[in-house]
Amino acid sequence: MNFLADLILVLHLLLALFIVGGLLLTWIGAQQRWRWVKNYWFRSAHLFAIIFVAAETLLGVVCPLTTLEDMLRGNNTAAQGFIERWVGRVLFYDLPVWIFNLGYLTFAALTIHAWRRVPPQKRA
Repeated sequence: MNFLADLILVLHLLLALFIVGGLLLTWIGAQQRWRWVKNYWFRSAHLFAIIFVAAETLLGVVCPLTTLEDMLRGNNTAAQGFIERWVGRVLFYDLPVWIFNLGYLTFAALTIHAWRRVPPQKRA
């Protein structure tokens, strides 16, 4: 089960990178006139991802990826593997919950702002 848990953890990291990187690349791309940053499907997926995270925060729900990873790991108290140790260090920090909540909600607001300032375009 550790392999599946590691797979979920890597997926979680990729999702976080998509959310953070997507916003940064949207702003940079708008300045550089990169057409792909206005891709409707990319931007819709990006907006949905951060709105989902913000909604979890407002509802007090633990991320389903974290829940699934924990379930797959069970009560395994063995030493952490490479993926769990290093990817976990990138994703998880020991900070008060309110800091994460503020960050997620701020990021959602910035993404909505980007949607308005750099509107996506559907191809005809």
